[in-house]
Amino acid sequence: MTDIYDCHEKLQRDAQFLCSHQRMDTELVDRLVLQLNRIYPQILSDKEAHRFRNLSVPTEVRLPELLTHLYLKGEEACHEFYRGLHIHAEDVYTSLPTRVRQRVMLSNMPDIADPKWTVNVTSSPERFVLNDRGPMFFLSCFSFLFGVALLYYYGEDDTLRSTGPFLHCSATALGKGAKDVLISYAEV
Repeated sequence: MTDIYDCHEKLQRDAQFLCSHQRMDTELVDRLVLQLNRIYPQILSDKEAHRFRNLSVPTEVRLPELLTHLYLKGEEACHEFYRGLHIHAEDVYTSLPTRVRQRVMLSNMPDIADPKWTVNVTSSPERFVLNDRGPMFFLSCFSFLFGVALLYYYGEDDTLRSTGPFLHCSATALGKGAKDVLISYAEV
């Protein structure tokens, strides 16, 4: 995650926004607390998770306490909170002030582009055609060569001797490397 601010600073800047909006409802706060507790018990112990999931305390009180607790825990706790917020509520995550500011800064810098927010599609109208004869031409050539290979490997000695001049003739249309290989097989 390459952010302009580290997660510790971002949480300090975003705390007021998170606490003032009703987007952080009770269910979302519970999901974030559960994720932090189950996946990272070193960030939120069972006792702390129980305290932040206590429904008798309003969410408006629990959320600032949770954010303060995570801020005091350090960078990793803040990073995991943002990761959980991104997973469980992407709309809240993308509307955070630090994310909006980062998007604005990146859009003003043409050298740096965030692939999530910039669409850079370059399509060439030219069509590169290696063979304009179509798939039937390819299939017929392949079938012909496959037949010659079967004849060569599974044919009797008399049949093989009669294919020698044919292989010499068919080698004229091939490149130098392919000619050498085909002619060496014909002479065997």
